[in-house]
Amino acid sequence: MHVIEPFFAWRDRYIASKDSNSPFFGREYSEFQYTQKVYNYYIHPQWDHFGSPTLYMKILFTDYEKSFAIIELIGEWNDSIHNDVMFLKREVIDLMVEAGIHKYIIIGENVLNFHGDDNCYYEEWWDDVKDEDGWIVFLNLHEHVTEEMETTQIQFYANFGKFFNSVNWRPYKPQMLFKAVDAIINGKVKELIF
Repeated sequence: MHVIEPFFAWRDRYIASKDSNSPFFGREYSEFQYTQKVYNYYIHPQWDHFGSPTLYMKILFTDYEKSFAIIELIGEWNDSIHNDVMFLKREVIDLMVEAGIHKYIIIGENVLNFHGDDNCYYEEWWDDVKDEDGWIVFLNLHEHVTEEMETTQIQFYANFGKFFNSVNWRPYKPQMLFKAVDAIINGKVKELIF
């Protein structure tokens, strides 16, 4: 796992540690010291810790004018033991909503497992963004992660599954990815063509 870096091709457009509105503003990173772990496996030092012992993230891009953010996750998302969604909501999302972000693309291809509990924080997140025509989308979740999220009934608050899996998003600029996802959410197109 230590070789899996957060996506870095958009760093010429956005760096969360240099964004004064980012929850990670001012954070410094090492390229050589591996200190963070998911269980017994070290992860790349560029991933951001936000309170969860098993789930890490990187804000890849934020556009305050269009009020959207693209976030990549890695690790195990465990709401039943660690209440990871609480850390995500309180330490990251609440600050981003306050800064005007209402549309979230969460890339989950490196989320290895999901263990749900209840969906109260997802409902709260949805309540925070829906009045601003906001939305939450999870891209490229593994099938077993999707199934567990559905069992926890997160689909009432976030979009994932059918239209949002197997998206080859890396070759595109963040604005293009946002436009494509927004078009699906608003019913302008029926599927992502990437």
